[in-house]
Amino acid sequence: MHRFVIVAAASLAAATSAFAADLPARMPVKAPLYSPASVVNWAGLYAGINAGYGWGTANFNQPATGLSTGDYRVKGGVFGGQLGYNMQVQKFVLGVETDIQWSGIKGSSTAAGCATVCETKNSWFGTTRGRVGMPLGATGAWLPYVTGGVAYGDVKVSDAGISRKSTRVGWTVGGGVETMFAPAWSAKLEYLYVDLGKFTTVGDGTAPPFDVKYRTSIVRAGVNYHF
Repeated sequence: MHRFVIVAAASLAAATSAFAADLPARMPVKAPLYSPASVVNWAGLYAGINAGYGWGTANFNQPATGLSTGDYRVKGGVFGGQLGYNMQVQKFVLGVETDIQWSGIKGSSTAAGCATVCETKNSWFGTTRGRVGMPLGATGAWLPYVTGGVAYGDVKVSDAGISRKSTRVGWTVGGGVETMFAPAWSAKLEYLYVDLGKFTTVGDGTAPPFDVKYRTSIVRAGVNYHF
């Protein structure tokens, strides 16, 4: 009986040793789960407001007399709203944006070409532009972009109590950077060069017609809500 117990124990020990030898020296440990930060999706409709400052030049020129003011400075604040739509195509964000602005940009000159004081004033303007940007950063929350398109606005000129007003259509080009600082909310800083071209006023017998040029640079900051 004792001999049987000893033989059985020896056999069990040998089997256990063989099984242990077949096991890996160390069981693999499952790697911890890693959840990267969510990537910002810029696609969709958005709307917002903006405010900024504009500066540039205006010019009066009378072809009939050869008198000209030369370029004189115009400047003032701007405030308005924008509406846009973005699409994400691979690494790029393509979009279109339109805005309308109240403008306090104006300036005057007493140059020899003026009967008294030549003044140019822009009371409103707007743009409709395409945008192309590339998201940057670990989550794509920064969006530098270039933009360009059509510009339109109201330009009023006056001299010696006689005023003329024209709604102009021109062009604009610029760029900026936008960042998504909270879910559905972004902030942007933007520069635009706006050229509303040249137009000729209608003479009335008191003053001959004169050509007017108006160009401005706009810097503005804005906030957008993404739907």
